[in-house]
Amino acid sequence: MTPPAARSGTGAPAELFFEDLVPGLTVDLGVVTVDGDEMVAFARRFDPQWYHVDPELAGASRHGGLIASGFYTVSLFMRAYVDHLLSRAAADASPGLEELRWLAPVRAGDRLAVRVDVMGARPSTARPGLGTASLTGTMLRLGPDDRPEQEVLRTRFRGWFALRPAEPPPAPDMSDRDPSGAEPPR
Repeated sequence: MTPPAARSGTGAPAELFFEDLVPGLTVDLGVVTVDGDEMVAFARRFDPQWYHVDPELAGASRHGGLIASGFYTVSLFMRAYVDHLLSRAAADASPGLEELRWLAPVRAGDRLAVRVDVMGARPSTARPGLGTASLTGTMLRLGPDDRPEQEVLRTRFRGWFALRPAEPPPAPDMSDRDPSGAEPPR
């Protein structure tokens, strides 16, 4: 019986496995631009604090205008992580995160460079066939020259990834067999 093909986090056939996530690896997750309408709609639905939804109050405050909900910002990180890594990796689930920090305000129109760094990796003792990768995700605000200006988000978390499937053993060499299936004389 052939085992089922390993699936990525989005259900496509996986091309990256636990063994590919070596400590020191950095994966570029692209650049996201903060859409102001989406930012405010998210805040209205999930985090309706005045500095996220009221332009007048936010503009007259120390914030100088609307700032994104931190949960919206981490959602942008998650989308980039899914699009650029989990969509290719034999990802299982995540046993959790250790750190989530919002380091600077995010605003409509900001361009954020997103990346994930593999900090550690070990086979899982609790889940055979999986390995645990320790990851750090960051988002950096880019300036007009596309150079990073400021780190706005940092998260440390773990992910479970399937081990690369073992290669099936080679088929026996049948070239010296008689077509009738009889053994050749010895």
